[in-house]
Amino acid sequence: MKKLLIVVDMQVDFVDGALGTPEAQAIVAPVVEKIKAHQGPVVFTRDTHGEDYLQTQEGRNLPVKHCIKDTEGWQLTPAVEALVGDCRVFDKITFGSVELARYVSRLFQAGEIGGVELIGLCTDICVISNAMLVKAAEPEMEVSVDGTCCAGVTPQSHKNALEAMKMCQIRVQI
Repeated sequence: MKKLLIVVDMQVDFVDGALGTPEAQAIVAPVVEKIKAHQGPVVFTRDTHGEDYLQTQEGRNLPVKHCIKDTEGWQLTPAVEALVGDCRVFDKITFGSVELARYVSRLFQAGEIGGVELIGLCTDICVISNAMLVKAAEPEMEVSVDGTCCAGVTPQSHKNALEAMKMCQIRVQI
C-alpha cells in the first residue's frame, strides 16, 4: 500500500529567511532527495499569515513577521518548489492543519494510502502538530517522521519533539 509523504513548511522564511537556521538549511538537500525518491503521493504545507500577523495570538507570542502570504518568505524554498508540480499544497494559518488531517483520513478510508510519513520544518512546532492531528484522525494508520529530514527551532527542541512523537506511537526514524 502506498504511503503519503507530507512535506511540512519548507519555506524560505524557515530555511534562510526571517526564522532560518543552519539546521534548516542542512536538511534541504535530503528533503529534495526524499521527495524525488518517494514512490507514492506527496503533499506540501505552507505556513500562511496575513499582514496583520503581529496582532494575532501567534504574532504576539512570536513577534517576528514571517510567511506572509504572497511574499518571498512565504514561498517554498526553490529546490522544493521545483518538485511541487501538480501536488496538493495546504496553506495553513496555524501550526497544524485540520484540513490536511481530514484529507489524509479520506485517502486512508478509501484505501488509497496505507500510511503517512512527515518531513520538514519545524519538528517541534508544525511537524509534531500535523503528525499528532493525523494520528488522532486515524489512530490505526502508521504515521512516521523521518528525523533526518526535519529540523527544529533548536537542536534540543528537535530531539524533544522526536521523543514526544515516539511516546504517541508515531514511528520516528533518526
